[in-house]
Amino acid sequence: MVYSSILGTRKTKEPTTGKPVLYVERDNAKFAIPVVGCEVLGRVVRINPRAASVAIMMVGPVPCQEDFLGMVRVQDIRATEKDTVVMVESFKPGDIIRAEVISLGDQRSYFLSTTKNEHGVVFAQSSDGNTMVPVSWEEMQDPETLIVEKRKCAKTF
Repeated sequence: MVYSSILGTRKTKEPTTGKPVLYVERDNAKFAIPVVGCEVLGRVVRINPRAASVAIMMVGPVPCQEDFLGMVRVQDIRATEKDTVVMVESFKPGDIIRAEVISLGDQRSYFLSTTKNEHGVVFAQSSDGNTMVPVSWEEMQDPETLIVEKRKCAKTF
């Protein structure tokens, strides 16, 4: 049995000498590149007091061929009371967030924003490894242990 890390159709190439070669051909694959104004889905990789690094996995409904690096600065987390935002109370490494690309940023990363109500954490795990559910716009709760953790939650429709 052979497994592939690429989605597509299995093909066989018959060489003139030697054994046949198996490969995967992508089926009209569409891959996205983030642009200003688009909505992205990404995983928080690391945080510091001034910004969170995000691996951008999807642009809208289209997956990225490779992860792009994004940055959510502390002033781009909420639209109001920006001076009271604490990074570790908004995101944690491993959180999946929905954000908007606001700038192409610097050479290393795109600048992202979660100021809109529908942007923020959409998936998080507690320290016990359980999937958390939002209980307000700034708190998520572990349904098994009932422990509440602070996050900047995305409004679900």
